[in-house]
Amino acid sequence: MTTLWLTRLIPNPSSREARRDFTNAVNLHYRVMKLFPDDIGDQARQQLGVLFRAEETPAGPYLLIQSLIQPDPHKLPDHYGACDSRPLSQLMAYLRPDLPVRYRIVANAVRKPRKTTQEIYGLKDRVALSGAAAQDWWTRQATNSGLKLASVEMTRLDNAHGTRAQGQQRIRHARTKFEGIAHIENPDLVRQRITSGIGPGKAYGCGLLSLAPASSGSG
Repeated sequence: MTTLWLTRLIPNPSSREARRDFTNAVNLHYRVMKLFPDDIGDQARQQLGVLFRAEETPAGPYLLIQSLIQPDPHKLPDHYGACDSRPLSQLMAYLRPDLPVRYRIVANAVRKPRKTTQEIYGLKDRVALSGAAAQDWWTRQATNSGLKLASVEMTRLDNAHGTRAQGQQRIRHARTKFEGIAHIENPDLVRQRITSGIGPGKAYGCGLLSLAPASSGSG
């Protein structure tokens, strides 16, 4: 079984670079990728299996980074913050049919209108979903990922945004946090989706599915 690593990066509140990065999804993407070897090629994020999610807590923000190899914390700027890593092997091996789990994901819930619909209504190629439409999107994604949902809590978050390519391309992804209780239906498929991520926007903080065992009475 492929080894996945989960890293928690806690920024130093006094670091100007950290404060800048945590307000800009493009900066965060570049910062995360600098923790890995720089000779991977054009598809480095996909090859390294890198996904990340920013979390807000009363004590301040932190970043969860998932990857196929362990990040190198020595590549962080001085006084940027602290990070620790652990393998997810035990969790991945523990997954089994009917196991109740708590899940969390920040996802870019969108639909893709047909080209004629885009032209008639002046729509973009991807339209952000909200409310019941977003929950329906997540239900389909979860089912296709080997999960049977028992509960869903949904929170709309600020958009992931930033500018890349010398200021020529603006990045903007709607983000919705889904969390609750689910049961494992297909462990192999769940492992696959944990590894690959779910939905678009993976390079900018969307798509990382986190699971933890829940009590058998949950849901």
